[in-house]
Amino acid sequence: MTPTPALAAWLIAAYLAGAAPAGYIITKLLKGFDIRKHGSGNPGATNVFRVVGAGAGAATLLFDFSKGFLPVFLAAKFFDNVTPLFLILTGLAAIAGHVWTVFLRFRGGKGVATGAGVFVALMPLPALYAACVFAAVLFATRYVSVSSMTAAATLPLWAFLHGEPLSLILFCALAAIIIIARHRSNITKLIAGTEGKI
Repeated sequence: MTPTPALAAWLIAAYLAGAAPAGYIITKLLKGFDIRKHGSGNPGATNVFRVVGAGAGAATLLFDFSKGFLPVFLAAKFFDNVTPLFLILTGLAAIAGHVWTVFLRFRGGKGVATGAGVFVALMPLPALYAACVFAAVLFATRYVSVSSMTAAATLPLWAFLHGEPLSLILFCALAAIIIIARHRSNITKLIAGTEGKI
């Protein structure tokens, strides 16, 4: 059995991995400026895509996705007798790191790509269904924010229909609440009719 100190250290590592500000780093390396001072001010993939370009946006998306996927996947693969609850806590730590990153004074992204990585590792099929919802809503509206919130909101339903344990369904609901709450400014812009489309 994996010792408790090692598990605790892994949760800290998952937070720090999630906290790595991909959009900020990539934009700094490519353009030399702070992405938080441009566009929407969010250091996530969508803003990087709009401000810097498709390549940088795709790199940010992949980086952010990996921050969620790898901690959960590696914990499940290499730790002895790891529990589902520990995997959930690992995923939560990664999402929390992304949203409240210590490297940017606890003002990070919205948790969508990192959350997607977490749930692909935890429950691939329900995550795929949510991704299909994202794609359909994006095709219909061209609003990334609406697509992200809708996909997040449906994730607990997909988990329930797929027969996932209650703890995972509740984690889906918590993640959805975090993601939607992080889109407060987007909701305000949607109501005002000023939200940008892609």
